[in-house]
Amino acid sequence: MAADRRRLIVVSNRGPVVHGRDDAGRLVARRGGGGLVTALDSLAAEHDVIWIASALSDEDRVVAAEAGGAFEERSRSGSAFRLRLLDHDREAYARYYNVVANPVLWFIQHGLWDASQPPVAGERLEEAWTTGYAIVNRSFADAVLSELEADPDATVFFHDYHLYLAPRMVRDQAPDATLAHFVHIPWVGADVWSVLPAHIREAIHEGLLANDLAGFHSERWRRSFAEACVSLAGAEAEGTTILQAGRRTATTAHPISVDPAEFDALATSGPVLEREGRIRTDQDEKLVVRVDRTDPSKNILRGLEAFELLLERHPEHRGRVRMVALLDPSRQDIAEYASYTASIVRLAAAVNARAGAPVVDLRIEDDFPLSVAAYKQYDVLLVNPTADGLNLVAKEGPLINERDGVLVLSRGAGAADELGRWAVTVDPLDVSGQAEALHHALVMPAAERRARLEGIRAQVREHDISRWVAALMADLDRIAAGRRG
Repeated sequence: MAADRRRLIVVSNRGPVVHGRDDAGRLVARRGGGGLVTALDSLAAEHDVIWIASALSDEDRVVAAEAGGAFEERSRSGSAFRLRLLDHDREAYARYYNVVANPVLWFIQHGLWDASQPPVAGERLEEAWTTGYAIVNRSFADAVLSELEADPDATVFFHDYHLYLAPRMVRDQAPDATLAHFVHIPWVGADVWSVLPAHIREAIHEGLLANDLAGFHSERWRRSFAEACVSLAGAEAEGTTILQAGRRTATTAHPISVDPAEFDALATSGPVLEREGRIRTDQDEKLVVRVDRTDPSKNILRGLEAFELLLERHPEHRGRVRMVALLDPSRQDIAEYASYTASIVRLAAAVNARAGAPVVDLRIEDDFPLSVAAYKQYDVLLVNPTADGLNLVAKEGPLINERDGVLVLSRGAGAADELGRWAVTVDPLDVSGQAEALHHALVMPAAERRARLEGIRAQVREHDISRWVAALMADLDRIAAGRRG
């Protein structure tokens, strides 16, 4: 084994594959999407990986039961890794995921908690926290501990808001383990966390401080975490290190990225080429494209309002500009998400009715090749979340765009810290400002459009997913060297 090759235990709620059935009823593994799954290609190629995740489908549970532990899988590039799927109690998982993780933690950390509305609090939250979130985190921690018994020198790499308690649970029983946790969503200040009961918000911060390393996509999220730890967990900040209860936790900021070679290949693949005809019908027409999940944090309603305002204020764009909104339905079994999706459908229909023409082409479906086809054809890419840990759409689209498209990017996205100099940046709550940003992008001189696109493209190609993985591994190496010193 090479000296720099690590043994990694990757831990996340969603794994790299979900099992299902094909038309013939045969068990098949379907590859997941997203930055974390893409990162596995680099991890599995360069390190020995076991991935622990939740069994999310009935077929996942069948596979987990038959395997009786971890079984071999392969990354997209063909590198081997082991996958261990956890079959949680279904009621506990529902409380963990549908009551705590998404309606509460996701909303709080994306600035969407509405203090004027009745919160998920009191006995319901306490019960879901104790008999759901804590139970599922315990299940993950026990699985990690069993892997550490077999390999105490492995590094544990937790991911995201689903697993805030697990690191402390592992640390209590494996005090010398090397633990890291990457948070893929924004971190908010102590005042925002105050909507939660004191013992819950303290447990969240203390759980993350059980790690040797806590990582974020943006320096502002890292800074917010440090400030919240000082305020809520009685910690001290010493540069980028946080000291609490005799432990030192290093904090770092590395924006995740994509694999440019993967998108180069996708752009010329059969499914994408076939779908390009579904996107563009008139070469004189300009397209404003957005590609999102239907999460409330994606700010889709204000984006639709801004597009309508663009056409009202600048009638020269009428009949010449169309919005294509490709939305992946997200968490529709959670009331807040289903309601938001319904609001999107209603508003898009209303905009079209008022315009007297189908100026908004709304498609709510899981069709990634269609999104890639739209990336190639946009004149303006609208990415306007209220808040995002990063936002990979802002990186994916410019890589393969063929029309010198302009990125209109919310300052609330972590990606704005990295790409803002080449984008037209907007306040996510300012509908008027977004309308003017769209106009500015549409009438921008060709040379400026090309320069901005090439700037983003060069940044993303240089700072790709492999570089993100390497930066995190280098952080862990420094921590290990400090221990030896």
